Amino acid sequence: MTKACVIGWPISHSRSPLIHGYWLKLHGINGSYTRQPVEPSSLADFIGRLEGAGYAGCNVTIPHKEAVFGLVTRADASTERLGAVNTVYLHNGKILGTNTDGEGFINSLKQGAPGLELANSRALVLGAGGASLAVVNAILEQGANEVAVANRTREKADQLRMRFGERVLPIRWDEAEDHLAECSLLVNTTSLGMKGQPDLDLRLTRLPQKAVVTDIVYTPLRTRLLDEAAARGNIVSEGLGMLLHQAVRGFSLWFGVMPQVTPELHDLVARDIDPAFAR
Repeated sequence: MTKACVIGWPISHSRSPLIHGYWLKLHGINGSYTRQPVEPSSLADFIGRLEGAGYAGCNVTIPHKEAVFGLVTRADASTERLGAVNTVYLHNGKILGTNTDGEGFINSLKQGAPGLELANSRALVLGAGGASLAVVNAILEQGANEVAVANRTREKADQLRMRFGERVLPIRWDEAEDHLAECSLLVNTTSLGMKGQPDLDLRLTRLPQKAVVTDIVYTPLRTRLLDEAAARGNIVSEGLGMLLHQAVRGFSLWFGVMPQVTPELHDLVARDIDPAFAR
């Protein structure tokens, strides 16, 4: 039996077992995917013993993504740029680490807003934390001319420019609305709007109606930002899509089957988040 897991501290909130469990059953694979709580002090030992414990690999979530980066062989240049790993797998005796957050973000966008063209575009990203790194990198890899990054602490936005280059434009938080007019894409990577957090306070008046708006928050399934954008005619892409799509490549690496993100899977996880969900 092939085993994989997700590690974090804490880890009880993770919905990854629901996603991978669905695919294991769908494809008739003799495998398992579980949550494994791993304290920071035990992280290096856990990663080093993956193969001995019978694991094909693992997902990595908060607070371990940066620490695991230093414990594995980086599998690709994109992961090297990010300095964070969310997927670990074994190959030819090596423990390899990659990051699927960026492709999860882009593939979710392609599914939710198939007409969006990011090449030669301008985007505005709210927030400069860990999630922002993968999102900004992914947008740049799609050929965007400029990604403005607004953050309450300007220095953190400056760090993204130092990491990714001159196509990143660091701006103050209170300048965000001034940069909406030329946006093809608006992305919220902050926790604002998440259940239990304050709403994101951003007036969309200057945002072109053809722009796409997305939010990586998925609890609730639709944030106020997305509701307000949809009400004015913008195409919106929900945060749950990124969660689902980032899981695809890991499943393929561990279990040898490339799964699909289907409406059935979306609805299964959506109902777990909000039992009242109905398509």
